[in-house]
Amino acid sequence: MTTALPAGHAGIAAPGLFLATRYFLVAGAADARRPLNAFDGALLAAGLADVNLVRLSSIVPPGCVRIPPVRHQPGCLVPVAYASLTHTAAGERIASAVAVARPTDPLRPAVVMEYSAVGASRAQTETVAAEMAADALAARDLTVDDIDVIGAEHTVAVAGATFAGVVEL
Repeated sequence: MTTALPAGHAGIAAPGLFLATRYFLVAGAADARRPLNAFDGALLAAGLADVNLVRLSSIVPPGCVRIPPVRHQPGCLVPVAYASLTHTAAGERIASAVAVARPTDPLRPAVVMEYSAVGASRAQTETVAAEMAADALAARDLTVDDIDVIGAEHTVAVAGATFAGVVEL
């Protein structure tokens, strides 16, 4: 099966290795003695600690539907577009968010944008991620139908981490 390419692109679209049909959003935050342990804790809070993350760029295939989060078999490969932040300044607030902007044209892909910031709230990072996702659709001359967004916020005690992701299945 081939897919029509946008104007300005020549050739035949390759089918790809994997085409997701479902996605879900997750977020978490944690604190630990060391940054990597804090990141692991944020993954645990998000429900993704015992899997191998395969980092995606920022596209959700056309027709992909949002589902509630599901558990994965430990050790499996999990495709995810994500934002994360680790920080070690005690008392600082950190936040991460992801947004999925779906276009009105069901034949075009949705766009994921990720955003993290020191000193920002969850709501602030969610707003920025959503604006970025809407801007990405506009850059493709597409109109936004809907935007899904999720974020996490944390005040650092020793080493803090936030994580927000879009898991594709």
